[in-house]
Amino acid sequence: MEFKFKWLPIALGFLSVMAFSQSKKTIVPKTYVATKTTTPIVIDGEDTDVAWSKAEWTELFEDIENGIKPKYATKVKMLWDETNFYILAKMEEPHVWANLKQRDTIIFYNNDFEVFIDPDNDTYNYYELEINALNTAWDLFLTKPYREPDIVVANGWDIPGLKSAVKVNGTINNPNDTDEGWVLEMAIPWASYKTSYFDKVVPIDKFWRVNFSRVNWQHSIKNGIYERKKMPMESSCRNTIGFGRQWASSTCTNQKNGAMSIFLLKKEKTLL
Repeated sequence: MEFKFKWLPIALGFLSVMAFSQSKKTIVPKTYVATKTTTPIVIDGEDTDVAWSKAEWTELFEDIENGIKPKYATKVKMLWDETNFYILAKMEEPHVWANLKQRDTIIFYNNDFEVFIDPDNDTYNYYELEINALNTAWDLFLTKPYREPDIVVANGWDIPGLKSAVKVNGTINNPNDTDEGWVLEMAIPWASYKTSYFDKVVPIDKFWRVNFSRVNWQHSIKNGIYERKKMPMESSCRNTIGFGRQWASSTCTNQKNGAMSIFLLKKEKTLL
């Protein structure tokens, strides 16, 4: 059987030269080329679909503050079709644990994987999705970057048609063994970001902002149960005792302040 892919260059990275006042550091853009798949993708937490074998991994995530590669790797693949934006995240983790099971709770109190998307590229009115190893989701809409006053967080906003699945390579919530990690696969409908009836939501030839983040906490084990080591005070960085990791570089204060990467889906080219 012959499989055909349509390739779209996706420029995922920052503007060519962008300096943040907090860090005074110039950020070099990262790039990623995603394929448009014409073969079905089953959202089951596996990477065995033929389409995924054609996609490249991103570079390994870096520490959110210092840019150093963490001990345990995190990487992502991306695909798309006319209906969905597909993401496959693979995370090394010797102790896979989670205890939040109710949707729209504060998922980053567990280890999680996060997606940030800003369709109009202005750092305002953007979407966030967080999922833990139990496949519990928190999807929310934010009107402003975290740094600005009077931010409105629409916690009641849900992604219609969201599909996600987790595969744990090991045993979740079992401190008596060593795990390899967990894989998160998701399909986010483009229609989730539709702003009007006439809006074409597949962002061909349009710049969107996107970034990914992984939160990993230090933990303790009490009576055979994992517990997160709580911070002395909550931090926007979330890594005083936990560890924040991201794909596209930014500073601690900018991760949630709209300093996200930018991707562009250009016109289709058929790969035979």
